Amino acid sequence: MIARTTIRMFRHAALVLATVAAGSVLAEADPRINALAREHKPAMLETMRELVGFESGSREIDELDRIAAHIAVKFRALGAQVEWVESTEAQTTRFSDTPERIGKMVKATFTGSGKARILLLAHMDTVYPKGMLAKQPFRIDGNRAYGLGIADDKQGIALILHVMAMLKSLDFRDYGTITVLVNGDEEISSPAGRYHQALLGESHDVVLSYEGGGSPEEERLRLATSGIALAHLNVSGRASHAGSAPERGVNALDELAFQIGQMRDLSDPKTGIKVNWTLAKAGVVHNMIPPDAHATADVRVERVSDFDVAEKAIRARIRKQLLPEAKVELVFERHFLPLELRPVSRALAAHAQSIYSEIGRPIKVIERSTGGGTDASNAAVRAKGPVIEGFGLQGFGSHSANAEYVVIDDIEPKLYLSTRLIMDIAKGRAPAP
Repeated sequence: MIARTTIRMFRHAALVLATVAAGSVLAEADPRINALAREHKPAMLETMRELVGFESGSREIDELDRIAAHIAVKFRALGAQVEWVESTEAQTTRFSDTPERIGKMVKATFTGSGKARILLLAHMDTVYPKGMLAKQPFRIDGNRAYGLGIADDKQGIALILHVMAMLKSLDFRDYGTITVLVNGDEEISSPAGRYHQALLGESHDVVLSYEGGGSPEEERLRLATSGIALAHLNVSGRASHAGSAPERGVNALDELAFQIGQMRDLSDPKTGIKVNWTLAKAGVVHNMIPPDAHATADVRVERVSDFDVAEKAIRARIRKQLLPEAKVELVFERHFLPLELRPVSRALAAHAQSIYSEIGRPIKVIERSTGGGTDASNAAVRAKGPVIEGFGLQGFGSHSANAEYVVIDDIEPKLYLSTRLIMDIAKGRAPAP
């Protein structure tokens, strides 16, 4: 067994190498920011408890209004100009599952005395239906804070609030503008949020997004996220009595099964294209040949151009049918664009690594998407500067029924990282436009 001292030496050596590779040198931690991060840790836990108390599912408009009002009050108390943003119909991209009403966004603007324009992103909606909170309230168990939506993404909102509170305590106003946008439709692909995220991405120098910052085992910043599309396959057949006249029918379920079977090999690990059939429905009653059948595939890509590759491949396959009389149609919806790696993001991420080394912590920079899509990609559509995802807390269990949590010991380090990084960007010490 390797001695603990030796393990510590290896870890320290690895941290030094990573920092040198980033073009930086190890520096002393800022004691003022460290002290403020310690001071804000219990307060941030309380903020997360408050936010988890709102059952803000993407389709729960009343609850989204309530949490938006709560967040607005918090930002106004910090000195921000706050407005609620509602997209017009022309500004909204509607998908097959987009609800008629979409939650408002909270936009908070902090005006400083400098030039740097920094955009901070988070979202307040969750995947959970109303009624689950009663059985699964916020709770703390050891080094974990549990709650529905706490990792995805109420910790992100709390982090931004407390980072801005720390900057206020430091009387730091050397930035030009810090804009915070918190939307309520990320979990349904941001049909309204994407328009405003793209506009703000274009008008800001740097975009920092506060989705989760890695697993409990490894902290991460992400320079790339996945594009997400849904492939809806609709099959029309002909109904008939399943017992006395099945031959008169055209079995839509048979055709659907054939189509799914012949498309099981469309995923390509080399390019990062993933095609997985995840939903299916067919039939009316057990004794009727099903006249209709439907299936949906979850499609993930790493490059925008690969959407075309995936769609073309699916359309080519459906030309071959089991039942010539069946009608097979494809609807291909592009929900999240991929965030593709850009060199300017790599440089800023390396600077973030050097800041994290000040408090003796390594953080991994991921340059290839790992499967998830986020709002960072919407902001990147028009952005010229760095766009980095993953400034939130380490956590686990997003979209699970009873296991979603964040790592409490990650609060102080992440408060330190964001505060220091924003200050460096504002002062021109970080590699940003």
